[in-house]
Order: sequence, then C-alpha cells, then structure tokens
Amino acid sequence: MLELLGSGLISLWLDMAGVQVKPLDALDTLAWQSGPSLVLAPDPNPAVATTVQEYLKTLGVHKLVPPDKESVQGIWIQSGPMLMTNHQGTTPLPAASLTKIATSLASIKAFGLEHRFETLVSATGPIKNGVLEGDLIIEAKGDPLFVSEEAITLGNTLNQMGIKQVKGNLIINGPFALNFQRHPLLAGQLLKDALNASKWNRQLSYAYNLMPKKTPKPQLVVNGKVKLEETLPTEKTFLVRHHSLPLKQLIKEMNVFSNNDMAQMLAEAVGGHEVVQTTAASLARVPQSEIQLINGSGLGPENQISPRAATAMLMAIQRLVAPHNLTVADLFPTAGYDHRGTLHSRHMPKATTMKTGTLRDVSALAGVFPTRDRGLIWFTIINRGPDVSSFRVEQDKLLQNITKKLLEPTDIPNLVIPHGGTATIPDFGAISRNEVIYKG
Repeated sequence: MLELLGSGLISLWLDMAGVQVKPLDALDTLAWQSGPSLVLAPDPNPAVATTVQEYLKTLGVHKLVPPDKESVQGIWIQSGPMLMTNHQGTTPLPAASLTKIATSLASIKAFGLEHRFETLVSATGPIKNGVLEGDLIIEAKGDPLFVSEEAITLGNTLNQMGIKQVKGNLIINGPFALNFQRHPLLAGQLLKDALNASKWNRQLSYAYNLMPKKTPKPQLVVNGKVKLEETLPTEKTFLVRHHSLPLKQLIKEMNVFSNNDMAQMLAEAVGGHEVVQTTAASLARVPQSEIQLINGSGLGPENQISPRAATAMLMAIQRLVAPHNLTVADLFPTAGYDHRGTLHSRHMPKATTMKTGTLRDVSALAGVFPTRDRGLIWFTIINRGPDVSSFRVEQDKLLQNITKKLLEPTDIPNLVIPHGGTATIPDFGAISRNEVIYKG
C-alpha cells in the first residue's frame, strides 16, 4: 500500500481528478482511514453528491420512504480512492441478499476459484450380473448445485459400469442436496427416482429435455429404502467420484439467481456465518461491526451490512480474482451481458456489474459501472420501505443520472465485461465430471 503512495500513482490519480493531496497528508489519511480501498479524499466535483440528494428527495416526494425510515436509507459511492458521496454509509442496515457478496468473498478465500466439491459414490457389496449385492452409498461434500441433470448423468455412468439394480438401500452421508432440497433424506429420495427413468416426474423429464440429444435415460432400480447414515462402513468399494462445477461458476449462478440455498451451503462449507462475516470484514478492511450476519443468504433483517462494507467487499473480490485473469463480472450478473435471473426488468447502465437484495421492506443494490469522467464507479444503495418495486425503478434511474453527469465511456473496461463477452450457461450434467474409480 505504501509502495503505491510512494510511487506517485495515487497522487497522479488524484491530480487527474482535480484533488490536491500532499504526500504526507495522504499517509496520515491512510493511517486513520478504515474505509474500503484507499479512500483518501472527497470528490471536489459535487455532481454525484447533488444527484444523490435529488434522489433522496424523490423518494420523499413519491412517499416511498415512511417517516420512521427516513434516516435508514444508506448510500456509498466511490471512484478509486475518491469518496464521491455517502449517506449513512457506515451504518449497518438490513442488506438482504447483499449478504451473498460476503459469502462469495469468504468462499473464494477458503477454497479458491477452481475448487470443485466432490460427491463420492461407493458400494458395500459385489456387482454380479448387473446387480449390486449391497448398498449404494452417496457421500456428499457440500456441492450446492447438484441438480437433476447431474443425477441423470450419474445414473448413466453407473449403468455404463454394468450396474442395473441395487439389491440394498441408498445410503446418504453428509450434506447432500438435489435441486436445492437440502434435507438429505428428501434429496436422497429425489436421487433414487432420478436414477430410474420409469419413476421420473415432470421436473426430471423437463431437465432431461434440456440435455444433449440422444442422452441415455438411466435404468437403475434401487430395491431398498433411502437411509441417512452418519457413520459409513470401513469396507466399501469406491465406484465414482462426481466433481461439481468449479467454484467460480457456482458463485456466478448463485449471484445471478440470488439462490438462498446455494448461499447457505457455501456458508456452511466455510464454517458458518460467523466465519463468513469475520473473513469478509478482514478482506474488505472494514470494522467487524459493519458486517453482522445470522446466515449466508441474507434471509432475515438481522443480516446487516453497511453500504461502505458492501462496496468494500466487491472491491476485495476484484483484488482476489484479478491475479487469476478474472473480474467481478465473471462472478456477478452484468447488464447487457447477462440476461437471466435478477437482471430481469432492470434498466441499469450497460456493463453495470451488480448484486441485488430484497426482503419485504428492503431493496438493496451494490455493484460497479463505468463512466468516461470518473472511470469505474463502485456503489451501494440500501433502501427501506414497503414499495420494493418502486425502489428498484428509482435505483436504476439514479445510476442512469450519474452516468449522464459523468458521461458514458467510449470503451467498456474489461473489468466489467464477462470473459467471452457474454455470460454462458453452465454445462449441467457433463459426463466428464464423473470420474470412474472402480477397479473391478
């Protein structure tokens, strides 16, 4: 950090923006400043601050903010080391699914972007004439995106190994979830049905129709029951090691659809919500008091994050992934590039990479978007009040108005463009992620 200041890069950036900070002043400012990423000076141009004040007045004029909620509208807007404006920016507020930013950050730190969760499949008896004469064991390690296509392909892999029938039970061990059903016993029953095409319901048939043409339909009958077992037999034969999608894709899918079950499973995988909040605050360089969580998803008003902390966490994610040639746009939905999930019906400036958050009386939005005159603008808006849909409209207008003041960029920076230019749908059910380890 001091190397940056000593090199003159920060001073040069501030000079270009019209901010005069002496080197010693910059060091003193850095010494006491605990905000996100080198906030060294306020913006001398009042354009954004004025636009935000107009936005807050608009909320009052349209009566979107009840009298008891006037003081709890949170905003933090930052460009590089420059704080452009802030309203209740350091106050923890119910942030809804902005909590998933913290979960994303903690997961990346804990596992790395290429980490894949394993699901081990084993047997307690020999395989004779297509019959497994024992139990089929599913040993789960926390894959948060094991869906119907994965189950169908797993059944096909077992069929290709010569297994057509299981004489014993389907044993579930560990945090197994299927189609976001996180109760292992119920998820196990869904898996049992998925392995046998004659038992498919509409959901399984629909998932199959999304798979490549000529994909086989598995025919694997489990004669016994679905059971949960905390302790597995020491003598078992490993059959298949199923690999999840890499963590970077899991996080992207979680954030595109703001999936609560995925978020909670990832939070549990890193050690729980307390580990998430501690890790996130440390990496974002904000006080622990500005990130207060009760889970990893954001469900419940007790999950409270300050606008400054939400912004800082996004910036921390960018710092973590940059050495791996990735950006926040590879992990969060981006306007103009993603066309699924929470971006539906939103009208933000093109290349706005963002995360939404919604509860009954909370509408939150955090992200980054490019401008010509101030480069990348990092922001968080947390609104409280009953008219969530109107808050969304006004948030989009605010970003559009800031873009009008600071002008659209001639070229979109790579940091807010997903790799490949457009977001891709994951390859669900890829047979290549089933590693056959049976040596029989």
